[in-house]
Amino acid sequence: MSPRLRTVGVVGGLAGVVVAGAAAGAAGLLRRRSRRPPPEEPFGELPAENGSAVVVDDGVTLWVEHTAPAPLTVVFCHGFALDMRMWYFQRRDLPKLVGDELAVVCYDHRSHGRSGHSSRRSSTIEQLGHDLGAVLDATLPEGAIVLVGHSMGAMTIMALAEQRPELFARRVVGVALLCTSAGDLGSLSLARPFLSERSKLTAFGAMAAARRPEIVEWGRRLTAPVVRPLIRRFGFGDGPVDPEVADLADRMIAATSIEVLTDFARTLGEHDRYRALSGLRHCHVLVMGGDADRLTPYSHTEAMAAQLPDAELVRIPGAGHLAMLEQPEFVNEHLAELLRRTLDTNKASRR
Repeated sequence: MSPRLRTVGVVGGLAGVVVAGAAAGAAGLLRRRSRRPPPEEPFGELPAENGSAVVVDDGVTLWVEHTAPAPLTVVFCHGFALDMRMWYFQRRDLPKLVGDELAVVCYDHRSHGRSGHSSRRSSTIEQLGHDLGAVLDATLPEGAIVLVGHSMGAMTIMALAEQRPELFARRVVGVALLCTSAGDLGSLSLARPFLSERSKLTAFGAMAAARRPEIVEWGRRLTAPVVRPLIRRFGFGDGPVDPEVADLADRMIAATSIEVLTDFARTLGEHDRYRALSGLRHCHVLVMGGDADRLTPYSHTEAMAAQLPDAELVRIPGAGHLAMLEQPEFVNEHLAELLRRTLDTNKASRR
């Protein structure tokens, strides 16, 4: 391999890994002692009661998993560079906390997890909003819905509210927005070099990934041991992190190619949907953020809540960007309360 190609691989790999850390809250492998006994089942893997493929408007196939129908369905939308496994604790525990009246739907965004690959042109939050609408139409033709989104998944919910306000007026009875922002991410000092429209680093990573993806992925693997301790700082807070949680986050990040990371970088920087929040006025809304989140600071959580005066604002003490994995009991407690409230509202409306 020529020195020039080797350099492209190393720099391109480093760029991709840092894009993943800065834009997605990637988690590294810095291990700390776990305070929680390991679960009995393989961590991150849950048997799917039902799995199906949903083909969306541009032909991309999305992988969807869902439980048996129930009066209320919670739909989970994962974050950038992750997949539905990030909701492991929520999928496992919320049905026990809420009861048999709750069904669960999870899906992988385009180009993530087991869903089909998308073109760069269609790798936008606007398209993700259309994708979410297609998943709801295909799997939930009737019944009350609660949407729960993390980071880019929450931005997806905002995009859908902008596109289909009637859906939120009629069927979406609850929304939870976790560790996310309604806009202005590109202005953050940490994200600016990667999410800016003029980012040379992201442009270089995209060019290298398109021309020689095998070299870039090689460079990514080569630089990972050096970058992982830094990335861990972006994914979690400062407290102890369960090694299995760090492993799961790292596996999800590693499964997302450099091409996908660079394809979505621009849309994250351009995201501006403060006006779309008004579409949630008919819903019970929960807005949660970690006060140690270095990627979407808690000030962004407060800014969203200021636009939603009836929303519940919850600060997750000491949590970073991956709060649902880092502090699942705390997050589940508040999600369960939201689901119970929406169930009560749904029952009252049917009387």
